[in-house]
Order: sequence, then C-alpha cells, then structure tokens
Amino acid sequence: MNNILPSPPATHPLWYERSPVPTPLGIAVHLGWLNGEPSADGVAIKSLRTPEMLQDPALHREYMLTRSFRQGSSIPALWARARKADTYVIGLSWTDESQQILTLPGSGIRSIRDLRGRRLAIPRCQEDDIDMFRATALRGFLSAMELEGLSADEVELVYVERDLRRLYLAEAHALLHGEVDAIYVRGSPGLEIAQTLNAHVVVDIGFHPDPHIRNNNGTPRPLTVHGEILRNFPDIVAGFLQLVSDAGEWAKTHPNETIAYIASETGTAAESVRAAYGKNLHRNLGVDLAPTSIAALSDFKDFLFKWDLLPGNFNIDDWIDHGPLTLIQANGLRKRA
Repeated sequence: MNNILPSPPATHPLWYERSPVPTPLGIAVHLGWLNGEPSADGVAIKSLRTPEMLQDPALHREYMLTRSFRQGSSIPALWARARKADTYVIGLSWTDESQQILTLPGSGIRSIRDLRGRRLAIPRCQEDDIDMFRATALRGFLSAMELEGLSADEVELVYVERDLRRLYLAEAHALLHGEVDAIYVRGSPGLEIAQTLNAHVVVDIGFHPDPHIRNNNGTPRPLTVHGEILRNFPDIVAGFLQLVSDAGEWAKTHPNETIAYIASETGTAAESVRAAYGKNLHRNLGVDLAPTSIAALSDFKDFLFKWDLLPGNFNIDDWIDHGPLTLIQANGLRKRA
C-alpha cells in the first residue's frame, strides 16, 4: 500500500474480523496475506481473534469497534449501523448457499403447502443483543412459504432456546422430540445436520432463480470499514479492499484449495462444502457493489426492521461508499500474483 496520508500509530493497529463462512477476506487470511505484521508502510492490520483479544469482554461487540474492517453475515453489520455506528459498506460478496427446510420422515410434510398449520422452529437467544439466528430462520421460512402464497399467520412459530454449543443442535433436538414439525438450516453445517437426522428436505431455496428468495443473512455478505479509517486513511482502505478482491480472484483458479479452506473455516467436510455452496463456489467469492446486491441488502434490512429485529431504520444508500472500489478500479492498483 502506498500511503498518501500518515499511517496510524504503530501502537494503535487496525483490526479485522470475519465470520466462519465463505468470504474472500477469509481466503486472504488463509493465504497469509493478513498475518498481523506491519506492511512496508508500517501499517499492521491484525485479527480480533488473537489470544489477547479473546480475553477482551468487548470482543463480541467487534461490529461497533473503531479502527476495524469486517466481512461476514449481514445482520451484525446492519444492527450496528441501525445503532448509528460509524461504519460504511465498501464491498459485497454474494455466495449462494443451501437453505433447507427439514422435517422428519413420516411427518406428512412433503411440500411447502404442507407447512400450513404446522409448528416451525425459530431459534432464540434472549441474552444476545443481535438475535441473528432467529432472524435468519424466520426469513428462510417466510421466503419459502412466499413461493406458495403462505403467510406467517398460517403457521405456528415456536421459539426454541438456542444451544450455544453447536449450530442447529437445539432445533434438531426440538424436531426429534416432537416439539416442532420443521426446522430451517443453511450452509454446510445445515447439510450435515440434515444427514445426521436422515431428514426429509421439504425445499432448498438456496439456489432458487429469484435472488429475492435466496436473499438472507449470508446473501449478500458486506465488507464494512469504520468511518475513522475511511476518512483519515482512504489509501489503506483501498489497499485492503484490493487485497480482499485479489483473494477472490485467486480462488477462481484454485478450486480445491478454496474448498479445503472453507471446510476448515466452517468445521465441515469438503463434500459438505461442495454440496452446500455449489460447484462454482470458487468463482463466487468476488467483491463488488452491484446494484442487485445493494437492493437485496436494502430489502433484507427492511425485513428485519418490519419484524422488530433492528433497533432503528436507515437508508442503505447512505451506508454504501463507492469511493474505495472506484479508486482501485480507476488506478488499477497492482494485484498479487
């Protein structure tokens, strides 16, 4: 990175955070491009998941921290902005993923229409400021039901207290014990739960041709930066975005390595990754600000606000900053090999 402004003091490094899901930022970390060491201009960008940072009780609020970048699920980023956090979206990645509604064999639920009058599991953690899993499941169910003209009034939403030890464990337990009739899962962890339960897949909306139906917490995934960095060090932001973009480009020509990394990231088998994210996963880790992705992010924000899952409302266009992407496109910053 060629700084045109003074670098942040070495005693105050910049930070990044990512979700354990397919992202180009995660690929960059895997490749060792963000190892926490100072670059040639003296700027260190470190992970918030270092041992010393894990001892910080404020870590779970990383989406509100200053001097940080983040890429992952959209709900934490949307929630922070709704709380008037000084953050901006500088890129979006859209990686489709399996989104399944599961029932047990013998339930009598063979299609979306059969969900009418049934009990749908909605995970909930009342201690969390951001009830991300509740919102994701609700969106998934309602999007699937929309395909058959069903509404929330035609089903029973059953809240299941989320098990913090393992994703989907509480929902699976509720399904097996007859407390609910259907659960929602996504990604490779969801596929492995479906296999473990020998479940019937009512529908998988993750690759539906209509992007509105696929739109959820992970589609798209925003790359955000705190406004302090964006205003004071635009060159650093552009350099970081270039690095993340380059990682997405690297993935296009390294499908097997990409799958292996994402399997490690998600804690699932490579076969599950291939099945959950599709054969073109390695080609779908790019970063852009496509109007369709911005519109989808806005649509999802409106959904969250409607269901009282955001602490406030805001205009998505005011949250998007095209500057860094325009800069790297115009200047043609050198890409990594």
